[in-house]
Parts: sequence; C-alpha cells; structure tokens
Amino acid sequence: MSSPAYTDLYLWINGQKLSGGGRAHSAVINPFDGSTLGQMPHATADDLQAALASSEQGFKAWRAVTAWQRAAVIERAVAWLRERSAQLEELLTLEVGKPLAEARMELGLTLESMTWCAEEAKRIYGRTLEPRIPHGRMVVSREPVGPVAAFAPWNVPALLTGRKIAAALAAGCSMVIKPSEETPATCLMIAEAFAAAGLPSGVLNVVLGEPDFISRTLLASKVIRKVSFTGPEPVGRQLAKLAAENITPITMELGGHGPVIVCDDADVEAAAAASVPNKFFNAGASCIAPTRFYVQDAVYDRFVAAFVAGAKAIKLGSGFDPETRMGPLANARRLVAMERLIGDAVARGAKLETGGKRVEGDGFFWEPTVLTHVPEDADIMNHEPFGPVATISRFTELDDAIELANRLPFGLGAYAFTQSLSRAHQLADRIESGMVGINTYYFGMPEGPFGGVKQSGYGSENGTEGIDAYLVTKFVHIV
Repeated sequence: MSSPAYTDLYLWINGQKLSGGGRAHSAVINPFDGSTLGQMPHATADDLQAALASSEQGFKAWRAVTAWQRAAVIERAVAWLRERSAQLEELLTLEVGKPLAEARMELGLTLESMTWCAEEAKRIYGRTLEPRIPHGRMVVSREPVGPVAAFAPWNVPALLTGRKIAAALAAGCSMVIKPSEETPATCLMIAEAFAAAGLPSGVLNVVLGEPDFISRTLLASKVIRKVSFTGPEPVGRQLAKLAAENITPITMELGGHGPVIVCDDADVEAAAAASVPNKFFNAGASCIAPTRFYVQDAVYDRFVAAFVAGAKAIKLGSGFDPETRMGPLANARRLVAMERLIGDAVARGAKLETGGKRVEGDGFFWEPTVLTHVPEDADIMNHEPFGPVATISRFTELDDAIELANRLPFGLGAYAFTQSLSRAHQLADRIESGMVGINTYYFGMPEGPFGGVKQSGYGSENGTEGIDAYLVTKFVHIV
C-alpha cells in the first residue's frame, strides 16, 4: 500500500482555519523516510490571545448547555470519526510511524474513551444535605472549572487528545489544546469532527507552534482555570511552576519506567509472549511500556530465551505494510537517546542479547533490543528509554524484586506475573505505582483511572476521576 497524502495544517481558533498571514512555519517529518509531510504554522502572540478570548466566551456559552446536549455533540463527533476511521488511521501511521494495526487499536481506544465521556456527562452528580434550619436547603453541586489549556505528546496523539477534549467538554469546559509539533494533523482531524458535530465556535481551539512560547503565554493568562499535560517529567516540572503563579490546578501524567516482576511460579512462556508485543508496541514509545524485567532465578534462563526469540522475530518496516510489526521511532532525537543509553549500559558490563543499533536508511528505525546483566546504576535503569529496548535482570527473593521495582522516583505502570493468589495480593499492595497489572498489561479501559504517583505526576484521566478533574465543588446554603 502506498502512503496517502498528508493534510494541510492550520490553527483552529474561534471556528476559523488560520495558516498563512506571515506566520512562521516548521516541517512535519515522516519518520519512515525522513521526508517532509507538511508545513506547520506557528501561532503568534495575537493568535494565542484570540484563542484565549474565544475560549473564555465559548465557556460562558457551553457551560449553559445541558449535559444531554453536550453528550450528543460528543457522540456525533465519535460517529463522524468512525465514518472516517481509515483516514485517521493513515494519519496516525504517517505522523508516528506505527503500523496500521496499532493505529487501528489506538483509534478504537480513542472512540471508546470519548463515548465513555459522553455517557459520564449525564452522571455528574451533586448531593443534598439535611438542613440545620427548618425549610432551609443545603446543596453540594459540581460545576465546570472553566477554560482549560491542554498539552498532548506525539506517541499516541489520537487517544491523548481525544480523551482530554471529550472529558473537558463533557464537564462543560472549553479548551485550548496544543498537540505535539510531530503530530498536529491527528488533533486537527478530531477538532474537525467536533466542528462537524455542532460544537459552538470557541469551545475548542487548537494552537500549533513553539511549545515554550505557547505554554508560557497560556498559563500566564487568568482566563485559564485548569491545565492538563501528558509528557516528559522536566516539562511537567516547568508547567507546574507556571501554573502555580495563578494557582491553577493541573493534571500531569509524566511517564514512568515500567518494572515487571516474573515470579518462579508464573507461566513463563505466556509471560514472555505477552511481554514482547507490549514492550515493542509503538516502538517502545509508551508511558506504560514494560522496560525493567526482574525474573526469579529458577525461570530466568527460560524467560530470557523466549523473550529474545520474540524480539528477534519482530519485522520492521513501513506501517502501511501489513507484515510490519514495528515501525520507526518518531524522530531523530530518539535515535540519539537509544545510542546513548544502550552504549552506556554495554560500557558498564551489560550483555547485548539482540539488537542494539540503528537500521541503515533514511528513516528513524532502531532494532528491537534486549539487554541482560545491566547494573542498576546504568543510565537506562534510571531514565525512561521511551524506545524499543528491554532490560532483564534476575532476582532471588521477592522482597528484593519489589525493592528494585520501587527504587525509582516514578510510579505509573507496573506489572507482575505469578500464579499464586497470595503473591498477587502482596505485589498489588506493595508495588508503588498508580496502576498495577497482575498477569496482564491492559490498562486501556476508559472506566479505569489512568495516572501515576511520585514523579510520574498527579491526577488521572479516564474513569470518573477523569471527568472530576474538570469540575469544582460548590456548597450552597439557602435559608
């Protein structure tokens, strides 16, 4: 299958497409071959002020719309996207490089999450308290927090823009969203769906351009009442500081460094068979990707052999080739990171079981890589690799494995494999992570909260917690 044509890029402000007008532009790069997909216009200071003013007015109108009407708009946007699912899947593959099968999976999760938000809009409940004064009324209500500034990364751009937008709109908020410079077209297609669904102008604005300039401008404004960010921890720290200036609440998902504990009573072959595709999904660029595998002595050799064989069998290539199981990395920065992290590990004594180098050619391809005997002080054991590399270490006592899993200041997704119910409960209780999977890697359901602890951020998306993040509590006492 040949690659489809890329879409024109624009800013979406107050229901208008803006692109030319002397604005600066930068190239969006195809990770498969390094070619230019399109030119992305950069928002100016005037553009950002227009987006803020539009969002402020849009919020006043949207908060007055009933929950049933808000839900209907979201549902119509989902239907619009479903009818054009093939086009959006192709955009995801073009921008990120992921195989079409993975793009299809991401889109399915996106539409499911958006549908969940539409349904939850009708279940934003308050409560009535018993009055202390005869004939009085004491009411607790839940109200939309206000205009939201949202920032989404490049790795799963449909899901991480779709669920932010849908949750905020379900709660009655307006939003200014900035997608990644690498994946702007995916976000714009979702915005187009909401416009087609009848969302009033100004309720959703999309701005593109230089991240630091946009974030500083938006977060400095008193218009913004809430921030939602998914991305790397250093950027999250900076945004938290900016948000603190106006005491603006912020939800942050800052990635992790997923530990996996494989106990000696686990179904080893099944654990390895599940681990390989989840490790190398999206070329390893997933915030909940399993990365640090700790395997008990008795089953260590079997697990390593099965995992390495699975990694070697992965076929690299174009995301449009149905035989491809892993596409390129999203950008050249990830190639540099892989070289540095793997080189450091090998220099410190790690054994390279397979992979370990860039694939020759114009694209950003890196071989699926497995390292063993990696010392805990190696950079790759302390910094999220966000790429197609796994480390496998052995342990003897379960207490030691849990200590190693908890050693880092991150806690987003963590996993364990055991057939012992007692061990499963112990692992679930003692692992320090916002999400723990026992004999599973699946956290994608929209009804379950998605978020981390420690330096993986705070707050959650998905579930009732995801809607609650865009609400404030009001207590009304009438006598």
